[in-house]
Amino acid sequence: MRELGMQRWMDKKIAPPVPLGSYAQEDVTFLLKDLGGVALEQGTEERETAIQSGVHYSEMLPAEYRPTDRYVDLFRDTLCRSAGKVAQSVAAVSELIWARKGHEAVLVSLARAGTPVGVLIKRYIREMYGADLPHYSISIIRGKGIDDNAVLYILQRHGADAKLQFIDGWTGKGAIRQVLIEACESFGVKYGVRLDDDLAVLADPGRCTATFGTREDYLIPSACLNSTVSGLMSRTVLRDDLIGPEDFHGAKFYREWLDEDVSNLFVDTVSSCFASAAEAGRRSAAEMLASPPPVTWQGLRDIRSIQETYGIDDINLVKPGVGETTRVLLRRMPWKILVDRVDNPNLSHIMLLAEDRGVPVEIFPGLSYSCCGIIKLLKGESE
Repeated sequence: MRELGMQRWMDKKIAPPVPLGSYAQEDVTFLLKDLGGVALEQGTEERETAIQSGVHYSEMLPAEYRPTDRYVDLFRDTLCRSAGKVAQSVAAVSELIWARKGHEAVLVSLARAGTPVGVLIKRYIREMYGADLPHYSISIIRGKGIDDNAVLYILQRHGADAKLQFIDGWTGKGAIRQVLIEACESFGVKYGVRLDDDLAVLADPGRCTATFGTREDYLIPSACLNSTVSGLMSRTVLRDDLIGPEDFHGAKFYREWLDEDVSNLFVDTVSSCFASAAEAGRRSAAEMLASPPPVTWQGLRDIRSIQETYGIDDINLVKPGVGETTRVLLRRMPWKILVDRVDNPNLSHIMLLAEDRGVPVEIFPGLSYSCCGIIKLLKGESE
């Protein structure tokens, strides 16, 4: 069975990647089909209505708006204050990956929040160990799984025994982690190749992975913006009329936003802190290797409690963690924001954005997260 599966993926023809994104080519290869000529964007309310009516989120894109000066200032201020902290998380994660997989590691970022983190991990390992690990960015979609063609392309280039390391920015309730676990199992059944479903992230407040930099729920600056901090790439798209059997999942490269792009500013600023962060990162990684942290999925239990308290049937309306709450306030239609305490130093920008949009903030003590954003239910108001 394994031999038959391997023959299938070795023989499959896959359309080769084209250069995409605003990162240097040596930093990352995007395994995505460019849908630049297709009108996919929808306004916030129109898109929210479609999603809540059953249209899959991967069939359309949120409209990309020019970041306001306020949001750009938030990004720059957060980057200035937290670059060292982010670098330490990168160091810890990179040291874990290097200790476990070494020169055989192939970095596979999950587009799009994982891409800047993958660039940073690649740079850290190159700077500290002189190893230029391959780094790809591929699509994973809740409810549809991982891009098999992208994984097959990587295996065709690096072999069935390549030690893939999946990477994302942070965890929320663990939905993508669950999709990854299921996708790796499915891939093994289809192609006879066992993939490591470990997910490396900078922050794991949801406690759903064992490879992380910290479990503190703080704002990673790349969560403040959209494509302009992610290599000018959109979210990924999967539609039968656009993606053929030999294609990668799709995305748009917003070349018109080059003047607004801060993708390289982000990775350059954090990378400049690696030397001072390395020692602490190594200590943290050594502690986790000696005593692996438990994966409890506590964050998911917290979300169930919130659902019960507020009578929310759809778990996808609850977006936990500072990063996801920031995104709810920037690009969705928020109903309310829950915080663990109002004096949490990680929440100053959340309070600012909530006030700006007129969104109520409530205390929900005992959260694993600093905060949660709840999306407004459009098919009848939440009580």
